[in-house]
This record gives sequence, C-alpha cells and structure tokens, in this order.
Amino acid sequence: MLKGIPKNVSPELLKVLCEMGHGDEIVIADANFPSENYGQRVIRADGISGADMLKSILTLIPLDTYAQPNMVLMQLVKSDEGKVNPTIWVEYKNIADAIDPNVKIGNIDRFDFYERAKSAYAVVATGEEAIYANIILKKGVIK
Repeated sequence: MLKGIPKNVSPELLKVLCEMGHGDEIVIADANFPSENYGQRVIRADGISGADMLKSILTLIPLDTYAQPNMVLMQLVKSDEGKVNPTIWVEYKNIADAIDPNVKIGNIDRFDFYERAKSAYAVVATGEEAIYANIILKKGVIK
C-alpha cells in the first residue's frame, strides 16, 4: 500500500504513469472503445467511470503546458451533430479545471482519434458507458 495514490489506480497503471515522459500520451477509453485493437499497452479498469479515472490520473500527472490542446476529446460524427449532447464533456472539463490550471481542451475527428490512440503510450479501458467519453491526455513536465 502507498499513501496518496487513488484506490482505482492499479499497480500496472501506476507503473505506466511513472514510465511516461514529457509529451507521451495516455488514452482514457470508454467501454465501447476498441482498446485492444488500438492500444500498445492496455490497462483494464472495468467498472471505473471515465470521470473517476480522469480525476485520479490528473492527480498524479500534469498536463503538457506547451501542447495545444493537451486534453483531446473525440468530436461528434456528423450524423450525431444536433442529436447527441455528450454531457460527460462538461464533467471532464470541470474535473480537469479543478485539478490542472493548464488544461487546454480540443476535439479531433473520430478516425484521427483512433490513429492517435495507436501511438499513445497506453490505453486505459474503463467501464464508462457514456458515448463520446474518450480522452487523450498529453503528459507534461513535473517541476
């Protein structure tokens, strides 16, 4: 046991976060994301929400202050525009703003998101059921 480590951060995830360097990216994936298909390293976090995982990871790593954006969401597919309102994005923004004053949120196309996930250091496969709940975080420098 360690003090100060969120309980939903497994030893495997803690190791990965320690291994990551400045500019490395980690995906927090929802339950529908094809994690095993796109992740170089996949850490299972079934039963944990995306919001809880985001909060835990951001308490352990800073976001890259040089990157624009440093927190990337998957943008809506054209056929979902006007029909789908991902309220999870508001929750993610509130969590990020409360923990890291340097958060800069952006959106990228679904297939660009998949391609970028391929080069991410790791994918954390959560049990999040909300749609469009995938995030890419770019790790910053610990000062």
